[in-house]
Amino acid sequence: MLPARIDAETFRRLDRHAKRLGKPRSNLVERYVAEGLRMDEHPGIVFVEGPAGRRPAVRRGPDVWEVIATLHDNAGDVAETAKVLDITEGDVRLALAYYADHRAEIDDWIRANDEEGKRIASAIKRQAEASRR
Repeated sequence: MLPARIDAETFRRLDRHAKRLGKPRSNLVERYVAEGLRMDEHPGIVFVEGPAGRRPAVRRGPDVWEVIATLHDNAGDVAETAKVLDITEGDVRLALAYYADHRAEIDDWIRANDEEGKRIASAIKRQAEASRR
């Protein structure tokens, strides 16, 4: 249990946001504390929301999973990864530091995105075949 005082305006904003998302207020408080700690531990990493869900990203850049997948595709070459993604080598290192501490989470993102890519490729192939009949 974490007793905490939250000023009235912040509490109202939290409550409105929780209702908008359809989530319990306590879930958001836990998420914001966990993400805040991770951002403090890894300056330059932020959390973004999108169709695939909430995930860590390099500030003003790609998702951490994208950086790590590209790094793996480039045999661990930080300079080449930065060039491919058009980000700084420092940003690649930020993502790598986060990955070192949260490897399973990022590996899950990479796996999920690989599976989605295969699903899309398969759908495109089926649609191309169907268009020729």
